[in-house]
Amino acid sequence: MIDLHTHTFFSDGALVPAEHLRRVEVLGYEAVAITDHADSSNLDFIIPRIVKAAQDLSPLSSTRLIPGIELTHVPPELIGPLTARARELGARIVVVHGETPVEPVKPGTNRAALEAGVELLAHPGFISEEDAALAAEKGIFLELSGRKGHSLTNGHVARMAEKTGALLAVNADAHEPGDFLTSEMARKVALGAGLSEERYKKLRRDMAELVDCLK
Repeated sequence: MIDLHTHTFFSDGALVPAEHLRRVEVLGYEAVAITDHADSSNLDFIIPRIVKAAQDLSPLSSTRLIPGIELTHVPPELIGPLTARARELGARIVVVHGETPVEPVKPGTNRAALEAGVELLAHPGFISEEDAALAAEKGIFLELSGRKGHSLTNGHVARMAEKTGALLAVNADAHEPGDFLTSEMARKVALGAGLSEERYKKLRRDMAELVDCLK
């Protein structure tokens, strides 16, 4: 089990990184990314602390902690520069808070994230086929979300990915202990979005390959 999109108390989550990591270790996770919400005001505060947590905790856990960040409600014009800055600060995974149908995310956010070459476009809502094709071209993951509200368009995202060959990831977008997905619940999120068992197995392999590339 791998999750590329979770939150701690460095943004709006409930747990310190140590407890966050321990809870998913008990669930049998291979890796988890902490991707707290950020914009230009707090990027340089959050990322070094997640990097430090990963350095201290990963050697002592059977679950690898990957430092990341989620650029959230950032104007599309700033996504490219902030993605570059996040990587300079040590983020191994850059996520962008996509155009979910349950929040007023600025139009153009999905496209700006894809053009910036982030690793994951979270809950991309009613993503266009053109943008899904760009995600496929760039090897960027589109998210099937386990989170209430954001998950409403999972079926649409899955269909766009099937049409274009875009990579998919199932993530919890966890903010507190009860949000973490078990392996079986992650499977249900994927199958509920319309994926076949074989497609879900490919999704898991693709996520594992990304994590391997980040070593």
